[in-house]
Amino acid sequence: MAERVTVRGRALEVARWGAGAGPTILLLHEGLGCTALWRDFPVRLTAETGLPVAAYSRAGYGQSDAAPLPWPLDYMQREARETLGPLIDALALEEVILMGHSDGASIAAVYAGEMADPRVKGLILMAPHVFTEAMGLAEIAVAKTVYETTDMRAKMAKYHRDPDNAFRGWNDAWLDPAFQDWNIEDAILGISVPTLAIQGAGDQYGTLAQIDAIETAITAPFLRLVLPACRHAPHLEAPAATLDAVARFVETL
Repeated sequence: MAERVTVRGRALEVARWGAGAGPTILLLHEGLGCTALWRDFPVRLTAETGLPVAAYSRAGYGQSDAAPLPWPLDYMQREARETLGPLIDALALEEVILMGHSDGASIAAVYAGEMADPRVKGLILMAPHVFTEAMGLAEIAVAKTVYETTDMRAKMAKYHRDPDNAFRGWNDAWLDPAFQDWNIEDAILGISVPTLAIQGAGDQYGTLAQIDAIETAITAPFLRLVLPACRHAPHLEAPAATLDAVARFVETL
């Protein structure tokens, strides 16, 4: 069911699937994502796990309110520190499993590592960013060219009320020369809940050094799944294997 929740003065688009007892799996989308771009994955996720699922579009994305440009280079940390907790409050979620993809995984990791929220029972991190890598930055530079020279903007407009806000906020931040120093390794040291990291072996935005860094940093139980023939979006490119791993992981919590 679609709804809108106001957090820190901005209306955010929210969707929920399933019902019943147990923690809610809260989905945090990628750098160009939104609730609609999870496609049928939330429906399959609640069916596979038996748990309720919720997702939201961050400010600037989907049908949520805009986020003024330019975005600060620590926009992911700010989302974790300033928005995610109040959103969980607004949704009245007593227990959550944070499941993030790409930027969303980084936000989830920072929140779990820094905020010590007892409502967070586990982390599922798909293709997380812990630090920048040259190959990932190169792909983001390619995306800028594609956005400016093809119909990518029109395609994004089907899902985002303001595609320029969504694209420029993300892309301009990542391509700022100062962003090369972006790093959340200090933040993830505080993660104390069981964590599942999933990454495609062919991820074009980051190497396996990203999930290696998480495994090294945390003392909580850690599981990893590296998917062959998969790039940056495990839930879309290898949904069956991803769903199976998630279902087995949440059973342990």
